[in-house]
Amino acid sequence: MVTIREEKIADVFAREALLDEAYGPARFAKASERLREGRLPANGLSLVAVEHGRLVGTVRLWNVSAGPGRAAVLLGPLAVHPAHRNRGIGATLVRRAIARARLAGHGAVLLVGDAPYYGRFGFSAALTGDLWMPGRCDRDRLLALELKPGALDGARGLIGAAGPLAPAPDLAALVVEDRRAERARVRRVRAA
Repeated sequence: MVTIREEKIADVFAREALLDEAYGPARFAKASERLREGRLPANGLSLVAVEHGRLVGTVRLWNVSAGPGRAAVLLGPLAVHPAHRNRGIGATLVRRAIARARLAGHGAVLLVGDAPYYGRFGFSAALTGDLWMPGRCDRDRLLALELKPGALDGARGLIGAAGPLAPAPDLAALVVEDRRAERARVRRVRAA
């Protein structure tokens, strides 16, 4: 049985491995990635699908601006492990993400994706004609769903990153930890 739950810190490595398998290194070149870089996902809007203790699906939403002064969230990336596709896991993740965004009071969800897939959830390009992404993006793949009627009325301009920045790593602490790990490795080698 698949369980959908909020993402935990312990899920990070499995989520990243799943995204690597689903999209490969090309995922870092996508226009949507420019909006996620260095940011934390929207609070409470990171979900995972788990089956028998294994992470098999993921989706996150990110705070963005749909042009100047117009708040929205960006859905993505959505990924389901290849062995678990065509079972409705992706659709369930999308529906739950939309429901949580609505409950959190967000007015609109944007994404870059396949219109035939996301259209069944209410997404369309009809509301994004005057918006554009940072970088290359096929216009017909820039989709939106209003959670509040009129949330995107008059939305125009560049979609920009918003929300809290991810904490920067403490480089000094990383160097100290790396040196500790190296000393421990040398001790194990000597002891062997």
